[in-house]
Amino acid sequence: MELLDATLVNWSRAQFAMTAMYHWLFVPLTLGLGVIMSIMETLYVRTGDEAWKKATKFWMTLFGVNFAIGVATGIILEFEFGTNWSNYSWFVGDIFGAPLAIEGIMAFFMEATFISIMFFGWNKVGKKFHLASTWLTVTGATLSALWILVANAWMQYPAGMTFNPDTVRNEMTDFWSILLSPVAINKFFHTVLSGWVMGALFVVGVSSWFLLKKRETDFALKSILVGAIFGLASSLLIAYTGDGSAYQVTQKQPMKLAAMEGLYEGKTGAGLVAIGILNPSKESFNDTVNPYLFKIEIPKMLSMLGYRDAEAYVPGIRNIIEGGYETKNGTALSFEEKQARGKAAVQALADYKKAVSAKDSIAATLYKSKLDENYAHFGYGYLDKPEDLIPNVPMVFYSFHIMVMLGMYFIGLFAIVLFFTFRKRIQNAAWLLLICLLSIPLGYIAGELGWVVAEVGRQPWAIQDILPVQAAISNISSDSVKITFFLFLVLFSGLLLAEVRIMIRQIKKGPENH
Repeated sequence: MELLDATLVNWSRAQFAMTAMYHWLFVPLTLGLGVIMSIMETLYVRTGDEAWKKATKFWMTLFGVNFAIGVATGIILEFEFGTNWSNYSWFVGDIFGAPLAIEGIMAFFMEATFISIMFFGWNKVGKKFHLASTWLTVTGATLSALWILVANAWMQYPAGMTFNPDTVRNEMTDFWSILLSPVAINKFFHTVLSGWVMGALFVVGVSSWFLLKKRETDFALKSILVGAIFGLASSLLIAYTGDGSAYQVTQKQPMKLAAMEGLYEGKTGAGLVAIGILNPSKESFNDTVNPYLFKIEIPKMLSMLGYRDAEAYVPGIRNIIEGGYETKNGTALSFEEKQARGKAAVQALADYKKAVSAKDSIAATLYKSKLDENYAHFGYGYLDKPEDLIPNVPMVFYSFHIMVMLGMYFIGLFAIVLFFTFRKRIQNAAWLLLICLLSIPLGYIAGELGWVVAEVGRQPWAIQDILPVQAAISNISSDSVKITFFLFLVLFSGLLLAEVRIMIRQIKKGPENH
């Protein structure tokens, strides 16, 4: 694999990041709003109350608008693997392509089959069949998320594969270890739950607008009740899966954890930073500058979350680079040791290819053995200096902490809304209704920040320890990537503006005239 210029790498990363962030503006609402409207239709079928049918059809209209635009951005995102990341696609396509193919065959066809019945079958099929179609559409959307997240989790924690030096490709050897990876399972639940929280915020916020306008009061109160209960349950569950995420990151990606906490020096019984401000004068992992201007810690909590042991040692950025500390797998290697093993693996691959060409089976066997011995650090052979291992610490740190604070805020918000709803005081609490309405964008921000932590935090890796980003891109002109970047930016911005306009128009019409 050939390393390409930094300009091409940066523009390719920027284009993929921009596409992914636009796509994630649509996906969470699809996941969350889909479940809420399905719950409402279930209540309609069970009670026969036409008010629940009216509510279901209103939210279903908004679901459909959001769903359509989300599909458009998602298709472009998948095409970019072939256009901008062809080295990546070649190197791991046998593995990465499998969950994407399953998504298309299983989930996407399920959505495509039942979504038409869901939208147009109200007076053409029975109530229970229509309800089943609604739930199957939402299930299809959730399964789409499952397979995409399985693929992403494999990039964070590659498992269930072996490297074939003859084809220079990684090949799947254990599908179930990929699907049931602890990283994949936790990522799926955490990500889907974030969509559920987003859907709940949207329903509660829009319903609050109706109450502020003194319109559709019964509809709004019913929607707020369902949305707030669903949102509180989802927020509490996401806190649980967030704990699981912290544990998996600690075990599999210690550098990401160190960046999330701004931890440069390892500690026994490390505390969790609740609030902190990083020192912009901190320029290197081995300088003596204090990484913080200010911080408040929860004592020993980071060790407890990461290792389930309040006295456990948590390595910092400097320790991860210099190695020498003890892990459950032995003494940690330094960057230089990993780099040497990576270069040995890269060289062994080149020597193996030459030996095969020369039909020297003995030499080929020796070189393959050396490659297998060092392959776990293959990607380090493409890195030049220790600093290459460190992600953008301020971006990861602030994204993580703001995301966590927003998650705690959502728990409090839903709890307060439920309190006022059960006390039948929500209609008169204009201040709370306004807060709910203004909180809708915070759900989007929290979701985007979660992906910043996940993806920026694992840099420089396209695949953890195996393939760095600069070795994963296509050998194309950086100018072509720049052009398509701005074309996509204009296109996606137009789609987003169109969705917002359509959504606002439909909301203003209300459930009676949707």
